Amino acid sequence: MSRKKKIITKKSAAFMERYLNNASPTGFESSGQQIWLDYLKPYIDDHWVDTYGSAVGVINPKAEYKVVIEAHADEISWFVNYITNDGFIYVRRNGGSDHMIAPSKRVNIHTDKGIVKAVFGWPAIHTRSAGKEEAPSMKNIFIDAGCKSKKEVEELGIHVGSVVTFEDELMTLNNDFYVGRALDNRMGGFMIAEVARLLKEDKVELPFGLYVTNAVQEEVGLRGAQMVAERIQPDVAIVTDVTHDTQTPMINKIVQGDLSCGEGPVLTYGPAVQNNLLRHIIDAAEGEKIPFQRASASRSTGTDTDAFAYSNMGVASALISLPLRYMHTTVEMAHKEDIENVIRLILASLKRLENGMDFRYIK
Repeated sequence: MSRKKKIITKKSAAFMERYLNNASPTGFESSGQQIWLDYLKPYIDDHWVDTYGSAVGVINPKAEYKVVIEAHADEISWFVNYITNDGFIYVRRNGGSDHMIAPSKRVNIHTDKGIVKAVFGWPAIHTRSAGKEEAPSMKNIFIDAGCKSKKEVEELGIHVGSVVTFEDELMTLNNDFYVGRALDNRMGGFMIAEVARLLKEDKVELPFGLYVTNAVQEEVGLRGAQMVAERIQPDVAIVTDVTHDTQTPMINKIVQGDLSCGEGPVLTYGPAVQNNLLRHIIDAAEGEKIPFQRASASRSTGTDTDAFAYSNMGVASALISLPLRYMHTTVEMAHKEDIENVIRLILASLKRLENGMDFRYIK
């Protein structure tokens, strides 16, 4: 376990809390992107935001050789899909939202009139028949906004297409874990912003252009990364996302691998991961004595790594993942030391990169 000097400061911790507590549902990431950019601006030379909201901070914008460090900004959510005449609201997924955890959760419904508070209702245990209970499904979960009619619901500003997010804020457990919703993957956005901060504060002069990228719409198919990869046309992409801690009950390690919170960043092997770039990152980890774990991906990583790797006739890409418990719930958990070690590993990998570095197998 690394015992190096702590990276996260009071200022950066305050940014983390504000950024993670802010809602940033897929397709509606703008408020979160503004918070992220406002924090990032002192540490970069330039920035831009594309048509759909992916935000990019640039260091050395005139350099020909381009390196991306990337996370995705969006979180899972729900869309209002149907309002009954007696005022109950049915939803459909926006991203990989989990119907199993929805009942009894408090939610925010985002409207032009502001946030409307509501809950996912569920019949009391006393009213259900033992042995014949229905499990939560997309056909039966519903939202109660305290209204008696469809008209009352609409008067609150709620309509088909309104976005719904869970109401849960960041907290700590046992002084070791951050817990909350949307650590997947705004914690990634926090980590790459910290990389930019540390480069600036340590007065590191990179010999290439660095594109600190917070992409939108990962949860619905890597769409933001696809768009931004075409615009940047990078030579190298180092992506950070989350992966599953597999130490909790009901997870099969034979299927999911043996990964643990607190044991360091996870480096993935798979077709989209360029092996020479991966070796470069492993060398950086070993050289700086940063603990890391290994995982394998079958056909794809399921992250923005895939979008960068297969863009622009092929971009050398790699994935550094943060171990996470309870992904796509309101109690996602990440270990503080893993967060700091992901930051350290990205920094170490960048410092070892040379201008024009060629990761091809045959030259």
